[in-house]
Amino acid sequence: MKVYYDGDISMDVLKGKVVAVVGYGSQGRAQALNMRDSGVEVVVGLREGGASWRKALEDGFRPLPVEEAARKADVIHILIPDPEQPLVYREKIKQHLREGKTLGFSHGYNIHYRQIVPPPDVDVVLMAPKSPGPRMRELFLQGKGVPALVGVGQNYTGKALETALAMAKANGCSRAGVIETTFKDETETDLFGEQAVLVGGVMELIRNGFEVLVENGYPPELAYFEVLNELKLIVDLIYQGGMTHMLKAVSDTAKYGGLTVGPQIIDSHVRQNMEKALARIKSGDFVETWTGNPRAYETLEELMKKMSDHPIEKVGEKIRKMANI
Repeated sequence: MKVYYDGDISMDVLKGKVVAVVGYGSQGRAQALNMRDSGVEVVVGLREGGASWRKALEDGFRPLPVEEAARKADVIHILIPDPEQPLVYREKIKQHLREGKTLGFSHGYNIHYRQIVPPPDVDVVLMAPKSPGPRMRELFLQGKGVPALVGVGQNYTGKALETALAMAKANGCSRAGVIETTFKDETETDLFGEQAVLVGGVMELIRNGFEVLVENGYPPELAYFEVLNELKLIVDLIYQGGMTHMLKAVSDTAKYGGLTVGPQIIDSHVRQNMEKALARIKSGDFVETWTGNPRAYETLEELMKKMSDHPIEKVGEKIRKMANI
């Protein structure tokens, strides 16, 4: 994969242009502030009067309604939640996409699955920092950066990649490294990681471990410590230096037990289920059950309530208070 750093990227493509950041959540706020601090002319497009509007005012922006920001901008960077993007695009952005403008995203979902289909005479780019917005902003202010992915969906002007790279540099990402990818690969790997490992997989592993211990008579507090609380210590070690680094830091008993029993738990059946999950992502079946499903939010609310009512969450409240977390 091609990796770009500060010295490889010019920001000239953004000179004299206006970048509209649509949305002012975790990514929107961080990216708007970073690009403004890097000398880019940034406007923020928001729903009038909301909390984000007030926050943008506090940060020194003069927020505009989304329609006005889209009309004024040369680059329209959409950073609102995935399910909201298609309607906002159709009602407030599409009519302002004159020839040669750029439509930007930090996740490829709606472009890859054609929930948004831009006209052929605009550039479509991906600039996806691999970090939550607050952390990206924190490192930017320290003169550092987080890695990012960039990609091109449409290259009408011939300068789409230059624009995506310039946006990444303006966010400090090329201080760490910017990797060129595609909308397809970014979207499918991101969804798979969330579903199979980072969110879905980890939560189910923790929940099942907790339930096995409690159902076998062990105190819930002890179960919480062993399957959840200490997970952060392990993940921090892996993050710092990889899995071998983590193994070298734990006891020999933990090494042996983990390396011999772990593959019996996360076995070929789990791998087969992961393959099925990836196939559903690639085929678009997941999109149909999520943004293509009018009752998806009802299902989500039910699942969220079920998780919040789980005993592990109740025990966790007590443990976190004890630990001053």
